[in-house]
Amino acid sequence: MTATITQNTQKLAYRIDEAVKASGLGRSFLYERMADGSLKSIKIGGRRLILRDDLLRFLCGDVAI
Repeated sequence: MTATITQNTQKLAYRIDEAVKASGLGRSFLYERMADGSLKSIKIGGRRLILRDDLLRFLCGDVAI
């Protein structure tokens, strides 16, 4: 039953390496977009995360700078 729950659950936030795999974009490119403000990210503890909705918004081009 745990496997079923895990498969049906979508992540709410991605670590940078996960965002790279999910988006197909490069690590440096994502960091550059975070630095220029076109891709939002949050920092929790020592971990930088990109919210799923923010990544989708960025990929769809719905970014207001």
